[in-house]
Amino acid sequence: MANITKRVSWSSLCEDRAPGEGTALLDDTPGARRCRRQEFSGGSLFRIGRLSTIDLDEEVTSKEETLKQPNEIPHNEKLLSLKYESLDYDNIENQLFLEEEGQMSPMGFKCVEISRWVICGLIGFLTGLIACFIDIVVEIVAAYKYKIVKRYIDQFVVEGGLCASVILWAILNSAFVMAGSLVVAIFEPIAAGSGIPQIKCYLNGVKIPRVVRLKEGPMIHSGAVVAAGVSQGRSTSLKKDLKIFEYFRRDTEKRDFVSAGAAAGVSAAFGAPVGGVLFSLEEGASFWNQMLTWRIFFASMISTFTLNFFRSIYNGNPGELANPGLINFGQFESGAYKLYEIPIFICMGAVGGVLGAGFNALNYWLTIFRIRYIHRSYLQVIEAILAAAATATVSYILMYCSDDCQTPGEHQAVEYPLQLFCPDGQHNSIATVFFNTPERSVRNLFHNFPGSYNSLTLFLFTFTYFFLACWTYGLTVSAGVFIPSLLLGAAWGRLIGNLLTNSGVSIFADPGKYALMGAAAQLGGIVRMTLSLTVIMVEATGNVTYGLPIMLVLMTSKIVGDYFAEGLYDIHIKLQSVPFLGWEAPATSHSFTAREVMSSPVMCFNRTEKVGTIVDVLSNTSAKHNGFPIVSDFTTNEPGRICGLILRSQLIVLLKHKVFVERAQLKQRKLLLKDFRDAYPRFPPIQSIHVSQDERECTMDLTEFMNPTPYTVPQETSLPRVFKLFRALGLRHLVVVDNENRVVGLVTRKDLARYHLGKHGLEELQLAQT
Repeated sequence: MANITKRVSWSSLCEDRAPGEGTALLDDTPGARRCRRQEFSGGSLFRIGRLSTIDLDEEVTSKEETLKQPNEIPHNEKLLSLKYESLDYDNIENQLFLEEEGQMSPMGFKCVEISRWVICGLIGFLTGLIACFIDIVVEIVAAYKYKIVKRYIDQFVVEGGLCASVILWAILNSAFVMAGSLVVAIFEPIAAGSGIPQIKCYLNGVKIPRVVRLKEGPMIHSGAVVAAGVSQGRSTSLKKDLKIFEYFRRDTEKRDFVSAGAAAGVSAAFGAPVGGVLFSLEEGASFWNQMLTWRIFFASMISTFTLNFFRSIYNGNPGELANPGLINFGQFESGAYKLYEIPIFICMGAVGGVLGAGFNALNYWLTIFRIRYIHRSYLQVIEAILAAAATATVSYILMYCSDDCQTPGEHQAVEYPLQLFCPDGQHNSIATVFFNTPERSVRNLFHNFPGSYNSLTLFLFTFTYFFLACWTYGLTVSAGVFIPSLLLGAAWGRLIGNLLTNSGVSIFADPGKYALMGAAAQLGGIVRMTLSLTVIMVEATGNVTYGLPIMLVLMTSKIVGDYFAEGLYDIHIKLQSVPFLGWEAPATSHSFTAREVMSSPVMCFNRTEKVGTIVDVLSNTSAKHNGFPIVSDFTTNEPGRICGLILRSQLIVLLKHKVFVERAQLKQRKLLLKDFRDAYPRFPPIQSIHVSQDERECTMDLTEFMNPTPYTVPQETSLPRVFKLFRALGLRHLVVVDNENRVVGLVTRKDLARYHLGKHGLEELQLAQT
C-alpha cells in the first residue's frame, strides 16, 4: 500500500509574513502568491502541513474576529460538516460493468428504457394518490375545526364569554400541531420544514442521511421519497424487497428518479406539470438531459391527472376535473393589465425583494437561536405548540377588534363566515383570511370583488402574518413556506391595489391582479425562484396573460433580494453546514491550483493488496475519503502511477464475500454487479465484517473491480477548471497527478465547497468533526 503523506496547510503562515495578514492561501496579493510558491516549492514535496478540523461545540473565531466581536454567536454557517458524504453520478466502468453491458442485447436496452418510463409513471401515480389523500383529509379536518369554533363564537357573541371560544381554537390548533411535531421530533427530525433544502442538496450530489426514507412531509419531499423507494423496487424503512428494478440501484439512476418525484410533488401541489419540470431543473437537479426532461414531464402529468381523477370521484363527479391541484387558486379572470401598469408591478417586485430579504434575515437569526437553545425534542414540540396557540390568539384578537364589515357579493362564497359584531347579513372581513385555510385565503384575496377588504384590515394582517409566518418556518413540523409567502404577498399586494383604487383612477379598479403580483413578489423575494415560479403561477391561476408581468416581478424581487441577503433555502443549507456546490467557482479563485486545494495524504492500494492492509485502512478513522486510488510502481518515498480507483463500498462487498486470490481455486461463485446493487445503499460497516487472522494474510486482486479510467487533473490546473469538471460531471473523487501521472492528492466535494465569497473577498470555511 502506498500512503502519500502530503497535506496542504490551510492555516500555516510564511515565516516572513507580518502578524494579522491572514492566510497566504486566501490572500491574493503578490507577496502572498510568492509566499504560496515558497511553501509548495521549498522543503519536502510530501510534507506541506495539515488540514485543521474543529468540533461543532467549539467556538470558531479567528484572532481578528475575536478582537472585533468577542461575543459573536458561533453558528454552523461558518462550518463545513465532515459527516456529509457525496453521491457519485458517474458510472464505475470496471470489468463487471463492461461485461454486463456487453452481454445486453439491443432489446435489453429498450426494456431498460421502458422500465424508466414505467417507474416515472408509478412515481406520478403514487404521488398523485398521496396528494389526493392529503387534500381530502385536510378538507375534512379543517371543516371540523372551523365549524366547531364558529359555532362557539356565534354562541358566545350573544351570550358573552368569548374567551372560551379563543381557548377552544388555540387548543384545537395546538392538538393538531402537537401530533405532527411529536412524529417529527421523535421519529424523523429530517422531516421538519419544507424538505426542499434537503432535496436540493441531494440532487446537488450530497448524501443527506435519511432524506429519502419513508416519512411525512410536504408534497415535494413526499414525491422525492416515493421516487427513491419505487425506483429501487424496495423500501429499506419497511424492510421489503420486491426484487424488481434492481438495475437502477445506484446513485446515477436514483437521483434522476428523485428529480422526477420532486417535480411530481410540485405538479400535484399546484396543478402545474410544466412548472414542476422547471422547478426540478432550476432548484433541484444538477445534471440534465433531454430524455430526463420528458420522463419528468410524464411523471408530473400522471401526478396531476391522478389527483384530479380521484378527487372528482370523491366529489361525486367521476371524470370531471375537480381541482387543478392541492393549492387551488381558481381561474383568474381578472381584467388584463395595461402597459403603463408594468412600472407599478416592477416596483412591487422591489418591495417583495426587500420584504423577502427581511423575512430571510429574521428567520436566519431565529434559526440560530433554535440551534443554540431549542435543540432538545421536548423543547421543539413546546415551541411548535406555542406557535400554534399564538397564531389562534393573535388571529382572534384582530378579528375581535376589527370593525371591517362587508356584505358578500353575488358570486362570492365565504366558507366560514363570522358575523361577530357586524350587522345582520354582513361578515367580518379579516376573518375571511385568518379564519380559513391558507389556500382558500389566497384564493379569496385573488378573486373577491373590489371593496371586500379595507386598507387597515390588509395592513394589520400583513404586519402580523409576516412575523407569524417567519416564526412558523423552521418549526419541528412538516411545513413549507410556499403558501404562507403567497398569502402574505397577496395581502400587501391587494393593499396596494386598494390604495390605487381609492386614488379615483378607474384603470386601477381591480385589486385582484395586484394581489397576484404581490404574491409572486413575496414568494420570489424569499425563495429567489424565477422561471419555474412564473410557470407555476400561470398554471395555478389558469391565465397566461400575466406571464410577462409575473416574470418581471420575480426577476426584480430576486435582484433586489440578492442585494441584501441570500435565498431562504440557501441560508438553511449553509446553516446545516452542507458542502453544497454552486454553479460556478468563486470569481476570485483563478490564482489557486489543484495542488493548493487538494487533500492529502491519500491512502492508495496496489492492484493486488493484502486483506489485512485493506481492513486496517478501512478501520482507520483518519482515512476520511471513501475512494482509494490504485497505483503501481511506487516506492516508499515516491507515489505510484495512477491505474484505477476503488470505493470503500466496493471493498466492503469484496470483504463480505471473501473474494480472495487464495480462494479462486475453490471455484467460488464469480461476483456480479448484482451483489453490489443488493448491498446498495446501506453498505455494512467494516466493523461488521469478520476477517480471521489467517484471512488477513490473504490477498485481493482489485483489477476487476476498480474503475480503470478515473478522472484526473494535473496539479497545476486552476481551481475554477477543477470546479467546473467536478460539478459538470457529478464526480465524487477527482485524482490529482503530477507530470508523470503519479498520484499526489485527491479533490473531493468538501475541498471545493469550503471556498466562498464573503464580505471581505474569498473566505474559507472551517471543517467540523460532527
